[in-house]
Amino acid sequence: MTFAVWNIVADNERKPVDIATLLGVPIGVVGLAIAVKPVERNGVELARGRAGKLAGEVKKGESRVRRQLLGSDVQRINLTYVLHSMSERAATAPPAGRTFADGPATLPDVLEYYRSTRPRRLVVTGAAGAGKTVLALELMLALIEDRAEGDPVPVRISLAQWDTDQPLTDVLARRLAEAYGWPAGTAAGLVEHGMVLPVLDGLDEMDPLRPDGTPDPDAPRARAVLEALNTYQDGRNAGSLVLTCRTAHYDALAPTDRLIDAARIAVAPVDADHAVTYLRARAIDTPRWQPLIDHLETQPASPLTTTLSTPWRLCLTATVYHRDGDPSELLHHTDGHDLDEYLLTRYVPATVANTPNPRGYRPEDVHRWLHHLTGHLTGAPSTDLTLHRLWTLAGTTRVRIADIVLTTLAVAAVLAFAFVGLIEDEPFPTTLFAALAAFAGIASFRPTPGPNRLRIPRGTLQRGFRARFWAGSKIWFAVGFAIGVAMLVSFEGRGWYALAELFDLQLNIPNAFPGIELGVEVGLVVGCTGGIMAGLTGGFATGFSTWFRVWFALGLAYGLGASDFGSGLMGGLRLGLFVGLVFALAGGLIGGFVNGLKEEPTTVANPWAIVRDDMAYGLVIGPLAGLMAGLMVGFTMWVRGGAMGAVVVAVVGLVVGCASGLAGAARRYGVFLLCSRGKLPFRLAVFLDWAVTAGLLRYSGPSYQFRHRELQQWLTRHSRP
Repeated sequence: MTFAVWNIVADNERKPVDIATLLGVPIGVVGLAIAVKPVERNGVELARGRAGKLAGEVKKGESRVRRQLLGSDVQRINLTYVLHSMSERAATAPPAGRTFADGPATLPDVLEYYRSTRPRRLVVTGAAGAGKTVLALELMLALIEDRAEGDPVPVRISLAQWDTDQPLTDVLARRLAEAYGWPAGTAAGLVEHGMVLPVLDGLDEMDPLRPDGTPDPDAPRARAVLEALNTYQDGRNAGSLVLTCRTAHYDALAPTDRLIDAARIAVAPVDADHAVTYLRARAIDTPRWQPLIDHLETQPASPLTTTLSTPWRLCLTATVYHRDGDPSELLHHTDGHDLDEYLLTRYVPATVANTPNPRGYRPEDVHRWLHHLTGHLTGAPSTDLTLHRLWTLAGTTRVRIADIVLTTLAVAAVLAFAFVGLIEDEPFPTTLFAALAAFAGIASFRPTPGPNRLRIPRGTLQRGFRARFWAGSKIWFAVGFAIGVAMLVSFEGRGWYALAELFDLQLNIPNAFPGIELGVEVGLVVGCTGGIMAGLTGGFATGFSTWFRVWFALGLAYGLGASDFGSGLMGGLRLGLFVGLVFALAGGLIGGFVNGLKEEPTTVANPWAIVRDDMAYGLVIGPLAGLMAGLMVGFTMWVRGGAMGAVVVAVVGLVVGCASGLAGAARRYGVFLLCSRGKLPFRLAVFLDWAVTAGLLRYSGPSYQFRHRELQQWLTRHSRP
């Protein structure tokens, strides 16, 4: 507005139409900014609506995990549990319960038990392999199936991932973002409005054991978590939650360090009757199992029956002897450690034999690859194998150097192709191109790249796309029209000719656009783009406004610094405004387009989806950003003759493209696979998905985990079968 008034005062010969144009642009922009300000909906209402979608996503993901823990079978063991007496402040709860109702209602099932607990804070303890995670999953699925509108959605978090410097609310929001693809702001809103019930799995996995193999009573990370949970509130009441931990680890903590206002239950060993029922249901040919079953039925207190009283060992037994073998061999292995070693040695070959294997994985290769992957978890509290974070397994320095070298070679090849194709009869500048390629490789390098996501919301074309498109296109046409008129006014009608004169551009442009025509041209471009993005319900406005301001400031500074054709401060200011508007228009459109495609939450179907989405993001954003930067440089720095200018444009476009969209996690993952040849299969994600199907691994949101910690520890100790 100040610039418009100053222009009017400085030039007394302006026509009324020019004065109206000058005043109309800033007034229109201000009015537009006020008109398009979004009206916020009620936060609680939004959170409740989104919680329903989250419940469906959690049910789908955790049902799959539950099936994997059951040995890719539907047969369940009806675990029982008893209330553990606590000297510290405890919640009220029934004295005992069971997983599900399978007969007379003598004990409440896990859903009824949890809802009878006051406050609803439950600690599930048990021995290794006792079924703590399975019980927690059964509770989660029951809560979702019986969920009423407004009830919180249970979300499971592996406690080994918790950075104890972060509050629980931040951890929950990050879990929603990483495991289910929710935007950070939306995830934080769900947590803030109490729509998430934390299910915290594996307190015993947070701290390493002592040298003698016993739990550490100090356990600093576990104590920090419990301290945070003791202060976790839902309004004025203690916050609802579910926590799992091995009995020995929980008992090792001082009473003052444990969870208060909670009911602690202890998962009971599987009795002989339930063990026999489970093995009979899993058996294909019962006669082969009869000697073992007879032993369990007739000697319910024998050492072997006691050793087989955990769901994990029963599942191991059913898997190892699923197709062949003599289960009576176990009668000679009554010690727990001896039995585990015997079963685990046969577990990998058995899963390979029991699972469809179209790629012909050999048991010895499967064992060797899984053992190598355990190296990523050695010495770390995490239990997750996340594809885009595995690259450190091949050596941090080695992968980073390979990343730079491979990128440099790829850029050098493209530059050489561009030079040879565009410039003839000129010596090839080997040294210059090598330096430019090295610069591109270094400029696009990221020490620890993170994944990006670029998605278009599903179903938008069927949910009012046309109405949103027309509404958005009208608004954004007005914005583009105002920008186009301002571009013309900034050079008093000379527009593109003034810029050509400044940079000595060899342009053959027709007569300068009249103000209305230029405004319509720009308005159509911006209006069409903004309308499409409004139709997709994306965040186009936020991205456009942010990038517009940044590029306008850069363009204004560049124009002011480049002005040297004797027009003084006024000419420099006008040139700066013109260049700033050109830069801001291009940058705003790209920024709005990119931001708009990242708005809506989507479900992460499997861990590979993160790398795949980052690859799609790079293939879209990298070329767009590189094209935008190349065009800007070509528009403002094109040299006479044009050929070398084309090479300069190619260099700038490659650097910007590599540094923006093509510098993410997918590129680093590809370099990691190249550096791991001979130690891991090149199609690693395919193998890991097969290992999940085979029951060796399980999905955990965006990551893989070993089926059981005992299996992970055994593979860590044994490099060969």
